[in-house]
Amino acid sequence: MHIFDSRAARVLATICVFIAVGAFLYGIRRTLVIFLFAIFFAYLLEPLVTRIQSSPIGWRSRGLAIAETYIGVAALLSVLAIVFGPQLVADTKSLVSSLPGLLEKVASGNIVWQLGQKHGWSYETQVRIEQFISSHQQEIESWLARIGTDIAQFLANALWVALIPILAAFFLADGRRFAQVLIDSLDRGEERRLLRGIIVDLDQMLARFIFAQITLGAFSFIAYSVVLVLLKFPYALVLGLAGGMLEFIPVAGPLVAAAMILGVGFLMGFSPLWAVLIFLGVWRLCQDYVVSPRIYGRGLKLHPLAAIAAVLMGGELGGLLGVYLSIPIAAAIRIIWARWQDYSDSLDAAKDSRLAQLLPPPRKTVMR
Repeated sequence: MHIFDSRAARVLATICVFIAVGAFLYGIRRTLVIFLFAIFFAYLLEPLVTRIQSSPIGWRSRGLAIAETYIGVAALLSVLAIVFGPQLVADTKSLVSSLPGLLEKVASGNIVWQLGQKHGWSYETQVRIEQFISSHQQEIESWLARIGTDIAQFLANALWVALIPILAAFFLADGRRFAQVLIDSLDRGEERRLLRGIIVDLDQMLARFIFAQITLGAFSFIAYSVVLVLLKFPYALVLGLAGGMLEFIPVAGPLVAAAMILGVGFLMGFSPLWAVLIFLGVWRLCQDYVVSPRIYGRGLKLHPLAAIAAVLMGGELGGLLGVYLSIPIAAAIRIIWARWQDYSDSLDAAKDSRLAQLLPPPRKTVMR
């Protein structure tokens, strides 16, 4: 009887290696996320860099094209800041200054009487709503405290966000070289073809995903801002910008944007709130069933059920960031699985072909 089982030891060692790698990746998760968003930003600028590089102003220089792209993006952002910046800053300051008072009124229940008098609610309705708020005061206060903690954590990580364009410049300059070095590190030709196919598919998928996200976010920002400004909704530009940015978060982002807009309108006593509600419903239908399918096309090739499951699991594992990254990660898993299936089928076919060559040919039977 052998006390030491080499097979069990190898399995145990493999499990320990996976656990150690998982713990290491979890420990550096913030750095990995920054690098991942830098890759997304590089994919966003890649078409513009390529076009400038092939134009006369690019002089066929990749570095010069990247520098000119960054200068052009900075100039465009500066123009937008000059045109829309003053009104956006004023709305933001006004909203930030009035938000604590509104939230305090919500937590105390005083907002009920203020809105009830403005909208003509009955006394019984106001008392019933105030009692409901009073019975859930602790939950409301904890929710408000959690929002404040999330905002403080986001501001603390703002410095890391400044690294994204810097890292993206390196990916734009040497991204193809990094991929080729990774492919050349493999010995077998079949493995190189597998990895090259995966990298090509991932490159196309991420390019389509980033383009679709930017386009959908821009459409939402324009739609929210124009409609809210025409309706003379309070803080229209700020809410429009927030709605466009939340469009980057699949499924949950548009719901949060709608709840935020309706919540601000309700707390500020905006009278034609039904018009905003109708617009949000119509826009959601247009965005989900008309605009999104045409922009995404078949680039991600994800079934809607798989996309919803990925969003739910991403939210459970990684919160808001997991929700955002769930769709490209699910699409990447589908690509890797499909390529691996093709690779396995080709290996099996090659084995069958070699086996057929080694076997002797069947004997011919002579009919007497």
